[in-house]
Amino acid sequence: MTDSTVTAKPGIKPDHLTMEEWVESRIARFEGRKYDWNALKFQADFDPKYRRAQMRYIGTGATGVGSDTNTVAADHFTFSTMVLPSKCEGPLHLHDDVEEVFFMLKGQITLMIQDGDHYTETVLRERDLISVPPGIYRGLFNHGEEEALMCVMLGTQKPHIPTYPEDHPLSKVKRN
Repeated sequence: MTDSTVTAKPGIKPDHLTMEEWVESRIARFEGRKYDWNALKFQADFDPKYRRAQMRYIGTGATGVGSDTNTVAADHFTFSTMVLPSKCEGPLHLHDDVEEVFFMLKGQITLMIQDGDHYTETVLRERDLISVPPGIYRGLFNHGEEEALMCVMLGTQKPHIPTYPEDHPLSKVKRN
């Protein structure tokens, strides 16, 4: 795969690439994707209920993965899918710099949203989408017996690492 990080301006074909090479550098084919069970391994090492996998398509998201040459370079946002095993939990966390979008592809999850003293839960089912603004805590739980699959999009090229509520045990855990 051609390295798409050489592009001088986002979305502009570099002179050294043919049109076919440039188009191919902008494609992340499913057959070339791999689930990364290590992207959030520090959470699963703390408690197995947090085990989830990321499959990156555009950029590396906010999981803390430094780089991934097997993705389309992120110009304005990141895009990945997340495998959510049965009974897994995604802990409450917030992104202080960016909107995050969840789009359910398969299964359903309970989504928790907290802003200060305000807390609510809602269920997201297949083809449901939520957009969570920066500075709002969000978390999830897969109550189902089957794995769920969702798309995750973050609205910047390189999001900040998310933070957890101060009273959450993961706020004290160091990333590997």
